[in-house]
Amino acid sequence: MDTNNDARLKFLIVDDDETFSRVLSKAIKRRGYETAIASSAEQAVSLLEDFTPDLATLDLKMGGASGITLVPRLTALNPAIKILILTGYASISTAVEAIKLGATDYLAKPADTDQILSKLQATDADPAIDIADKPMSVGRLEWEHIQKVLTEHEGNISATARALGMHRRTLQRKLQKRPVREEH
Repeated sequence: MDTNNDARLKFLIVDDDETFSRVLSKAIKRRGYETAIASSAEQAVSLLEDFTPDLATLDLKMGGASGITLVPRLTALNPAIKILILTGYASISTAVEAIKLGATDYLAKPADTDQILSKLQATDADPAIDIADKPMSVGRLEWEHIQKVLTEHEGNISATARALGMHRRTLQRKLQKRPVREEH
């Protein structure tokens, strides 16, 4: 392998949004990183045979396996890797699960290159982080509870619906909606 390429940090982007991946990859390359893109967790696994990333962004919700399933494999391949979970479906339970598995941080979409790199390059937690003045809305609490129960049932929609006492189709409709945004 060329030693010049080895000196550059390697950045893996796993996201099924091809436009987002392409734009992020170009922006990351302009900052001096070597990049690789996978549109699924399965495709990422095959990339890892020849590409050992130092940094990675993983989309949580994709067709096929979730990006979160890659966290243990990436940390086994490179224990020093920094992993950022990106998602449009942010919830407390998925953030906690991602961190437990070894992700460095978690960021809700939409996110730009500067936000992504800032999260990945942060070395310490921020004790001065803003704490919400108001409690979560009822809609957001419902979303968080559904996500928690879904995580407890390992993503099984039918088991989650039974545990929540609702029809499976009702749960599927609720899961297709974006999470309720909290007003600041």
